[in-house]
Amino acid sequence: MRVLAVGAHPDDIELGCGGALLAHRARGDDITLLVMTTGEEGPQDARSRVREQEDAAAMLGATLIWGGFPDGAVSADRSVVGVVQNAMLASGAELVYGHAPRDTHQDHRATSAAVLAATRRASRVLLYEAPTSTGFDPTIFIDLGTSVEDKLDLLRAHMSQVLKNGLVDVEALQAQARYHGFRARVHYAEAFESERFLWELPALEPVADAAEALILRA
Repeated sequence: MRVLAVGAHPDDIELGCGGALLAHRARGDDITLLVMTTGEEGPQDARSRVREQEDAAAMLGATLIWGGFPDGAVSADRSVVGVVQNAMLASGAELVYGHAPRDTHQDHRATSAAVLAATRRASRVLLYEAPTSTGFDPTIFIDLGTSVEDKLDLLRAHMSQVLKNGLVDVEALQAQARYHGFRARVHYAEAFESERFLWELPALEPVADAAEALILRA
């Protein structure tokens, strides 16, 4: 499967769907990350956050694309939608992850709107939670199993946000994964709202083979 994950800033993708992307990597899926800004308005300069995002992409074995928009000024106009569409074409994305739309950060809201516009004909779109999300109401959960620690290691690649400034609370993220796991009836999980998600069931046995199997079991 070919996967595209879109985030407004470095670390948004890893926060929202890092565990799912680790599962995709384990399956051998192709992963592309589209990050709209370099997060240059944050507490660290853009150069450090660029390196951190590059390190996280390398850990995922992912292709990294930069959107080239200024931090704090992402809009949902045609240019932003076009960047998402171009990333979808370049990656051949069959599944797209993006920000959930209800969020107090303007870049997250605009990126979500652009993803929803760009994926209007896509069959699989999952929307992830951010620390600034509001009214997040997930309906799809991905079992993290024992990979929750791997997700936290992925986030630690963003050293300026996790280790230096404490903007990402690793303990809170582990608790969040446990909470979503409780809702999903597993131990740890990531949670997603779904714009739409096509579920392709395995092919059924041919009728003749099924009938023969019934006779043999009789």
